Amino acid sequence: MSGILWNGFFLVVALGLLVTVHEFGHFWVARRCGVKVLCFSIGFGTPLWRRIGRDGTEYQIAAIPLGGYVKMLDEREAPVDAAELQFAFNRQPVVSRIAIVAAGPLCNFLFAILAYSLMYMVGITTLKPILGDIDPASIAGRAGLRAGEQIQRMDGREIQSWEDVTFAAVARVGETTPLVLETRVKGTDGTRRYELDISAWRLNGKEPDVLGSLGLKPVEPKIPAVLAEVAENEPAGKAGLKIGDKVLSVDGKPVADWPELVRQITASPERKLRLTVERAGQKQHLDVTPRAATGEDGKPIGLLGVRPVVPAGLSDLQHRVQFGPLDAVWRGAGKTWEVSVLSLKMLGKLVTGSVPVDSISGPISIAQGAGASARIGLEYFLSFLALISINLGLINLLPIPVLDGGHLMYYLIESVRGRPLSERMQEWGLRLGMSLVLGLMLVAVYNDLARL
Repeated sequence: MSGILWNGFFLVVALGLLVTVHEFGHFWVARRCGVKVLCFSIGFGTPLWRRIGRDGTEYQIAAIPLGGYVKMLDEREAPVDAAELQFAFNRQPVVSRIAIVAAGPLCNFLFAILAYSLMYMVGITTLKPILGDIDPASIAGRAGLRAGEQIQRMDGREIQSWEDVTFAAVARVGETTPLVLETRVKGTDGTRRYELDISAWRLNGKEPDVLGSLGLKPVEPKIPAVLAEVAENEPAGKAGLKIGDKVLSVDGKPVADWPELVRQITASPERKLRLTVERAGQKQHLDVTPRAATGEDGKPIGLLGVRPVVPAGLSDLQHRVQFGPLDAVWRGAGKTWEVSVLSLKMLGKLVTGSVPVDSISGPISIAQGAGASARIGLEYFLSFLALISINLGLINLLPIPVLDGGHLMYYLIESVRGRPLSERMQEWGLRLGMSLVLGLMLVAVYNDLARL
């Protein structure tokens, strides 16, 4: 499957699942509050499948999978028979309406807890936060950090993986007080403390490399360019490459290690290459043409159909995280809270301008994230689903008319005033909300296209 189709498929899977969870929250609570649900739709537009349930609700899957809705009996949308007025949404107490509207985002947070819990139960293998080469001119280099040190704490928070490092760094974007790191050198018990001056630290929204912009990067394991697997039906097998071959050069360019081989091959789709390999102590020259495939960014890349010999010491750079059911749920809830707080902070920094607007991502970036995480493994796809579910819940709680948060704002005002806002005020709010949401969508899509 090509990269674009792969990414698109998992985008549909992710959005379909998360929208279903969100809309089911509205649906379930509405039914419990005595409201008649007319339609439960996953997607917009022309229905691809539909049926009428025994409860009288129409269930459907529509052609455009980027959303969904629950349509309830409501006098504001169509006339309602006198015998069914008690089942109309607009006739319910304000507390019931608040519960129905809030249930969608709440289900997104509950789903995130479930996804993170499953991730911790399945187990996830991450790289230990051991520093690779440090550029002396970078923020980390000027602070004195050195290659080989393992990050233990950032701003007092315990660090166990590079994901933890990224979260801690993202939380400080747009701030000026020093970022404090504590590290440990392998084979010693002592720690070192560093203060990184981030007063002039700025992210490039088009290529937001958080750690790279600080000068932090993982140590790269030395993986030799020795073949452990060769697929017979792929270009490598057809060209005569064999297990145990060590690739010395590509078109005369030396190959120091596996990453260098990968870089040269991926940059040469459908281009004939001359490989020099060492086999049984003898040099041999083989011609091979990498087949073209679509990369995660939609651009063509070259593939040979080989895998490397993995050094035995690689496990020293890895950290395995896995828990039993109860601990997994507890940590899943904690992770959901942590990501929610961080996402809220980033939203606030977008409003204040501390974070550039060009860092907002749209459907293309989400599709790339869905495809990349699914390609790595189930645990990473679960983490991706949890992250998107949290952001879906938070965005829907923003006090913007059209979104759930806008409706909640109206109902809270109604509970204080004792009567709802006028239809005219609500209509103006709706127009403003639609303009804001449409504007954000256009910015997100523009940013995606600019990154491509």
